[in-house]
Amino acid sequence: MNEFEAIDEIVRTLGANSVGPHVQLGPGDDAAIISSPRGFDTVSSIDTLSEGVHFPLASDPKLIGYRSFMVSVSDLAAMGAEPSYAMVALILPDYPEIEWIKRLSEGFKEAADICEMPIVGGNLTYGKQFSISVSVHGWVPSGLALQRTGSKVGDMIYVSGRLGGAAAALEQCDLAGERAEGKLEPLASAFFKPKSRLDIGISLRGVANSAIDISDGLLKDLYSISVCSGVGMEIDSASVPVARGARLEQALYGGDDYELCFTGQMLPESLFSDIFCIGKVVSSSGIRVDGEEVAPGGYIHFSR
Repeated sequence: MNEFEAIDEIVRTLGANSVGPHVQLGPGDDAAIISSPRGFDTVSSIDTLSEGVHFPLASDPKLIGYRSFMVSVSDLAAMGAEPSYAMVALILPDYPEIEWIKRLSEGFKEAADICEMPIVGGNLTYGKQFSISVSVHGWVPSGLALQRTGSKVGDMIYVSGRLGGAAAALEQCDLAGERAEGKLEPLASAFFKPKSRLDIGISLRGVANSAIDISDGLLKDLYSISVCSGVGMEIDSASVPVARGARLEQALYGGDDYELCFTGQMLPESLFSDIFCIGKVVSSSGIRVDGEEVAPGGYIHFSR
């Protein structure tokens, strides 16, 4: 299989997921053409996931494709953006069998279906290590994007779901042996099939003062809000929602949850069904858990 056969298979598998209401021109030309709505700001992000770092290469490619797409879209959710379109770039150390490419594309397609987000183009090239880059783009009404800089003293701290499941999966599960067509163990599902909390992010526009998605660990990502906003955070460990099968330590420090963490005043009752209040924003700097100052920890790229 050569490069062009692989691209043809990806586009064929995506089918209707390569077009959308704002897509004037999708895959097949030098670039895509997208029409942008008036009165909206464009929100863009890109993530690269590599074998051995973000997923085991021996995993079902459908799970790899799904996970890669969803973790990228999570950045749009953290900004309160409506999803618009995505682009995918692959680096392959060797051209795999056509069935492998098809399975990977099926994972992209499943996630794109859920997010109602067309994949309008991308790139495929040779390299020494398999990696996936997903560039995501969305829109938010002008001036209403959620950011890390708006947290205020007196805000409450919230998370959108239970944490630590993905970190527990890395310790307890044979992730390389998981297959999409079988029933995933709950912890493996937390790792491979994270939710992208677009609905919650959109509902927080004009309500939350700051937000971030939990990718590197709750405390590390909270520390980012703390530094950007010039405030401190106090966490009540008993209020932190821990995923079944995970430990509190994994909920606090483990990454890959892709839930939202945000701060604000008391939220409307309609938002409380899947949201947990875990602490408050204070004037003193740093992060405290049960009154004790802690290092943020979490995942750090290029750590020595």
